[in-house]
Amino acid sequence: MKKTIGILAHVDAGKTTFSEQILFHAQAIRTTGRVDHGNAFLDIHPLEKQRGITIFSDQACFERDGDEYFWVDTPGHVDFAAEMERAVSVMDYAVLIISASEGVQSHTETVWSILKAYGVPVFIFVNKMDHPNADLDRVMRVIHKRLSTDAVNMDALKTGEMDDTVIEEIAGRDEELLEMLLEGEYDAGKWKEALISQICKREIFPVFSGSALRDDGIKEFLSVLCTYTRTQYDAAAPFGAKVYKVRHGEQGERVCFFKVLSGTIRPRTEIVLPNGESAKLGEMRRYHGAKFRPVSDAAAGDLCAVAALPVFRPGDTLGNCEAGKLAFQSEPMMAVSVLHDASVHADKVLSCLKLLEDEDPTLSVVYSTATKSIDLNVMGTIQLEVIRQLMQDRYGVKIDFGPMRVLYMETIVAPSLGIGHYEPLRHYAEVQLRLVPGKRGSGIRFESLCHVDDLALNWQRLICSHVFEKTHRGVLIGAPLTDICVELLRGKDHLKHTEGGDFRESTYRAIRNALMYAESILLEPVCRFELRAPSDCYGRILGDLARMHAQTEAPDMEEEMFTLEGEAPFAAFAAYPAEFMSFTRGRGILTYRFDHYAPCLNAQEIIDAANYDVYSGDSPDSVFCSHGAGFVVPWNEVRAHAHLDWQEG
Repeated sequence: MKKTIGILAHVDAGKTTFSEQILFHAQAIRTTGRVDHGNAFLDIHPLEKQRGITIFSDQACFERDGDEYFWVDTPGHVDFAAEMERAVSVMDYAVLIISASEGVQSHTETVWSILKAYGVPVFIFVNKMDHPNADLDRVMRVIHKRLSTDAVNMDALKTGEMDDTVIEEIAGRDEELLEMLLEGEYDAGKWKEALISQICKREIFPVFSGSALRDDGIKEFLSVLCTYTRTQYDAAAPFGAKVYKVRHGEQGERVCFFKVLSGTIRPRTEIVLPNGESAKLGEMRRYHGAKFRPVSDAAAGDLCAVAALPVFRPGDTLGNCEAGKLAFQSEPMMAVSVLHDASVHADKVLSCLKLLEDEDPTLSVVYSTATKSIDLNVMGTIQLEVIRQLMQDRYGVKIDFGPMRVLYMETIVAPSLGIGHYEPLRHYAEVQLRLVPGKRGSGIRFESLCHVDDLALNWQRLICSHVFEKTHRGVLIGAPLTDICVELLRGKDHLKHTEGGDFRESTYRAIRNALMYAESILLEPVCRFELRAPSDCYGRILGDLARMHAQTEAPDMEEEMFTLEGEAPFAAFAAYPAEFMSFTRGRGILTYRFDHYAPCLNAQEIIDAANYDVYSGDSPDSVFCSHGAGFVVPWNEVRAHAHLDWQEG
């Protein structure tokens, strides 16, 4: 049996120390390292050692009782939530670390919502029980309030036996066992199987406690974790895999990490790339910390890496897997412009940043022809510092950043038809597609409604890859496009003249053409906040939040303090934490995180200020050919020139 177990936490909850103890007891490492000593096994990168935080997800491998385990460490800082989420996408189970002294923190809730979105079963470990302020009962109450009422203290399992509370909790979720219990019957085997099933179905979340620093309860927890987790992978089925990480080695080699979900694959196997072309797999690797060893195959359940595999990006699938891009939950709320010395050509800076974007697609690096600047999306200031250092260390390029600004998005409110035709001399491709509004938070999706008799499957796959290979921009302010399904209706190629790049041009133009006809709206990021402040600040805070158009829940009032949760437009809220700390004189606590995108409250003001030129991005026009020469047809006349019949709806 093969299991991928991920470990997640709010920063400083003791996650790395916990991992070290787990790996030691699993005999995956000989000695335990420490963050403050800079020798933690899975803090591989020099930046992680310098800063004392996990920045990149990495893995260790071990075997126990005949099963193979892939232990995946993830970043705990909110600025690297996207890196954490990409790792979550391939986890079979997760271990969520919560500090006994701090309890459930803002990023803990973010992690929990991501685990829920991916349907990952969760074990909770309350760490730092040796802290003077540790209070397990208090932490359990907060877990029930903010995470799930299905979280159950199962410390008793560390002895190898279930106590009455655990027995009753399991029976309460299984009618057959409940009936047995009421009749005074108990079968340890049935209860064990029921608990395994309930954990897997996320019907129950076992909670354990201890201290990683003092190695208290870790060995016992590992035993429980191995006993009550189960996976079912079919190595004989058709091959299918999911890409979750891309890295560039010291020699510049591109390493693609994926999880095999079904079947088995070997080096030199020919696979289809997202762009429709074929390639053979090179050397296959299994990583254990900073080191790797070549492997002769990878079967269902394995985490594997392949060197020199092009095109694939995190979220892509290989083989017999459902096509389409993952709509990641972790979205940046800010964008910045890159500043660099005039002696360094912008093309070099852009190409280096594109390599970083290859590893972290949320950066969405773009060069604006209108402003002559390079822009990228970020989660926060710590991430900016890391990007700055990576550019210096890897490529010898010094950069800085302009002020952070709010990252808006664009979408549409009704379906819109778009046609893209590209036919300069000796080239040919036409694409007809429809943009359909998607569910909020769904990102960009693709669906082909085109029959293979009308357009060959390889061209359809190529069009799909062009939809996902870049960040498409809206026509209001040039913000990234989101929450749209791109439906391929029809397409046409030419047996002699069509080349791969022709469908790229026609796809881009078709999307832009549809946007010109569409009713677009501007979306702004909304953050979820929690604050705790002195009661004498209550009136002022309510007034401040009202001016921000914040939505608040009922306050939790105490004698001298109160707690308040809610949502607010990030543009209005962004500067508030500094003001809050000032007027509460350091007595208050304010945390926030990205929650969702919603229609912008002052959209017209933002649109007017942007003064966006719709022709500064992809062209909505098309190129046709007549008498041996290509000519441009304006976007609103393309339908009259289209070679394929079209109709609205």
